[in-house]
Amino acid sequence: MEASDSVSSDLDFVMDIASGFWRSRALFSAVELGLFTELAQAPMTDEQITVKLGLHPRAAQDFLDALVALGLLSRTGDGQYANSVPAQRLLDRDQPGYVGGFLSFMGRALYPAWGRLSDLLRTGRLQEGDDTFGEFYKDHDRVRGFMAAMDSASAAVAARLVECVDWSRYRSVADLGGARGNLVARIVSTHPHLRGVCVDLPPLKAHFDEHMAALGTAGRVTFHAADFRTDPLPEADVMIFGHVLHDWDEPSRALLVGRVYEALAPGGDLLIYDELIDDDRSGPARSLLMSVNMKLVRSGGAEYTSADALSWLGAAGFQDIRTEPLTATERLITAHKK
Repeated sequence: MEASDSVSSDLDFVMDIASGFWRSRALFSAVELGLFTELAQAPMTDEQITVKLGLHPRAAQDFLDALVALGLLSRTGDGQYANSVPAQRLLDRDQPGYVGGFLSFMGRALYPAWGRLSDLLRTGRLQEGDDTFGEFYKDHDRVRGFMAAMDSASAAVAARLVECVDWSRYRSVADLGGARGNLVARIVSTHPHLRGVCVDLPPLKAHFDEHMAALGTAGRVTFHAADFRTDPLPEADVMIFGHVLHDWDEPSRALLVGRVYEALAPGGDLLIYDELIDDDRSGPARSLLMSVNMKLVRSGGAEYTSADALSWLGAAGFQDIRTEPLTATERLITAHKK
């Protein structure tokens, strides 16, 4: 390879990383505008989209063509735009796989925080929100939107978890930090023999009741109001920590898995899913960046390795600990109590 070709390749590599925020912001704005939901009804020209969404024509065409180049839209020979297959599945809010709620949260809360990454690196202090939930939970509309975003982000997890676990071995399941109960409701709906419990802080009870009524599971999942760090936990055959342990520092994680071990029924299992880092910390890049993200928004937050989890779980008394892929981004850890 000529030296000039090598320099050009290196420049392409660096500039592709540097301009990554252009792509993410274009996606966030398209979701925010409801573009993909509108196009799910029927393809439209740029003029029709401009009128429908109230866009300025100076910017609309480049924006739409950029989404085509990114693979989020397609464009026909007569100039009509339509959703690509991934956009149709994941970005139309009327589809069950919709993840736009979480993307809206990313654009609103996480995107600005990443602009303060250098401050995190200099100070080690979180850059968005705070570590207490009291004030946050007073704003019911904000909490409802956040719950919808988290359910959206975990849609793929819920779909896999109801299938990949042998639920016939259990009679009860408790989701610790289960918010408004979406995951445990999906599990008991697919496996009707199970009794479900959602464990979370008392202010979320109203949101839980509202969501269970909407899902038709009000009589099949109960709410256990508790701070899982200090309050008694319900006994269950299987307990779940989903996207929870990455919120806490290592001593808190060890405390939490120890408390679960004590509460689990004999022969029960703990299921943990997060975006784990490889044991040699060589990747995945997304998980390592997610770990940085957690440090931006939680003082003790970070992703962790399977080996890290093995140390806390083994110390608590768990046996038969195994890790396996769950989704494209999450891995599942299963730990057994004899």
